[in-house]
Amino acid sequence: MSRFDELITTVEAYQALAAENYARVRQMAEEIRAGLCDYLDAADGICVRLVPPAGEFQPKDYGDHAFSMPPRGFRPLGPIAFGLAVRVSHGTDWIRVTTQCQKIGDFFILDIQGGESFKLTLPLTKDDSATLFEYVYQHVLNWFQSKMDQYQQGEYGTREIGFDFSREPESAKA
Repeated sequence: MSRFDELITTVEAYQALAAENYARVRQMAEEIRAGLCDYLDAADGICVRLVPPAGEFQPKDYGDHAFSMPPRGFRPLGPIAFGLAVRVSHGTDWIRVTTQCQKIGDFFILDIQGGESFKLTLPLTKDDSATLFEYVYQHVLNWFQSKMDQYQQGEYGTREIGFDFSREPESAKA
């Protein structure tokens, strides 16, 4: 085998692992999105969406574009970020929780920006899910509470923990 053939064979194996990594993170993200929405128990519709981890976003289905890595083509083998948009009103107000997921051994580590890390397996276990969903719920709730506390103490607007807001266009509510 020539050096070039060895290089091609190695890169093909690398890309197969990158595809596996993407598929597993994508599966986990979808499980988290669906499970968190069920956990929040919003009687008036969808309350969690997968959105890009950075930049402007609308609370809509982004599919492949919700992830920091493309689903096809040459991909690096590494952590993948995605955003969880959580509806925070009965109307059209959403907040983004940015996460990053990476494989370590047989587990996936989900890091929440401005928060904790979680060791998870696929499929998500009932215990992992309950702990994670309660944490994300408290994380969002505590962000709002800390902003209210800062306002009441006259110290608001000084710290951020990685949330972004979005409002769904009025035309999309129908």
